Amino acid sequence: MGKFRSEDRFRISPVDNLGRAIDPTVLGAAEEIGQRAVEYAEKLLGDPALASNLFEDAAAAVSRVLRMKKESNQPIRNLQGYLFRAFIRRVSKIRQTELVVADRPQTRSNNSSVDIESKILVDEFLARCDPVTRDILYRRTQGFSWKEIGVVYGISAHAAESRFSQALQRVRKRLGLRE
Repeated sequence: MGKFRSEDRFRISPVDNLGRAIDPTVLGAAEEIGQRAVEYAEKLLGDPALASNLFEDAAAAVSRVLRMKKESNQPIRNLQGYLFRAFIRRVSKIRQTELVVADRPQTRSNNSSVDIESKILVDEFLARCDPVTRDILYRRTQGFSWKEIGVVYGISAHAAESRFSQALQRVRKRLGLRE
């Protein structure tokens, strides 16, 4: 995210990347803590876009909880703290996924070009995919099943897997890895 000047105000979209509305009360709390929270997550994850998406996702989730708690007359006492904890839980899940992937034993082939091609493929995939397909990838790396991913998007497990597979094939074709 780059550095903010003290006179700049942190802003997030009133709708997250999945189209879920963020409650105005939560939006206000998010704008107050967002700059520091996202910068902190960016240091941990190394990706400002991912940090911002996770923050918006947390704000949308807290908005849903806030609506449920208002209906049952159980207010959230410290909305900023609640939002920050929801955000940090998401960041921690991504970090754990990265650590698990890093700890996997690497099979070394005689030709390291396979490893380089895989990295290029993943980087290109992330850069070229729409936000929903990118989120499907992140959810898969977090251990979600295709069925769970399909439920999130209101599609079948097969449709979720197919969408991911088609995006991967398009990227492979662009890179000349598959005819």
